[in-house]
Amino acid sequence: MKAVSRILANRVRPLQALLSVRRLIANPDATEEVFRVIEALKGDSIARAVTRLRQTPEGRSLLESRAQILPLLCDRARLQALPEGTVGRSYVDLMERQGITAEGLVAASASSQRHAGLTEDEQWLADRLRDIHDLQHVLTGYGPDPLGELCLLSFMTTQTYNRGIAFIVFMARHSARRRFPPGVDLDACIEEGAALGRASRWLPALRLEDCLADPLAEVRARLGMPVPQRYLETLASFREPGDSQVVATGQVQRV
Repeated sequence: MKAVSRILANRVRPLQALLSVRRLIANPDATEEVFRVIEALKGDSIARAVTRLRQTPEGRSLLESRAQILPLLCDRARLQALPEGTVGRSYVDLMERQGITAEGLVAASASSQRHAGLTEDEQWLADRLRDIHDLQHVLTGYGPDPLGELCLLSFMTTQTYNRGIAFIVFMARHSARRRFPPGVDLDACIEEGAALGRASRWLPALRLEDCLADPLAEVRARLGMPVPQRYLETLASFREPGDSQVVATGQVQRV
């Protein structure tokens, strides 16, 4: 019976995914729709990622310890006390500028049945992938602007393939063209995100909580994380007067 329940829970539901993507495109702030798309199309993607984790010493250590990064990311006072330019300080600064919290992402995911049919290891990894989403903005250099979000999703689904995220990228890359000025090579920016995903170390297998106090530039070098140059140049090309760009960390944000 458990096997049958798992198969039913992990079945692909394309219609549900399509409806959620349409709602997400109409309202990019509807974060809960992202989780509904991922849940509808997840299939065995999390199971395959867990299998990959078990193949590395670092990954096995994370699984065995059930490492929890969320409490650290929610400890804003501790992160604010870190020196400027560190991973943790850059993360909390980003969250404050955008008026978002790690807890908010957890709340947005609650409306989906994302744990249905998953083993305990798979549930842990699904939660960890959710919790490190905004941290990946900092590590990759992709800002929380629409172009940066799309490029980050391309990075993420290249690192850990997920039909839901890939579907969002596919749909958004076509619908988003009209939102950007003429001359913006959206395909090239998205491909750059995928290239970064291939070039960088696999983030889900790394104990990222151990690098929060380290300088961001050093961490990115250890990860083999190239600067998203095309994204930065593209964003700068249609940036309005009065906007700011943080070059030191390779991170661009709206203000």
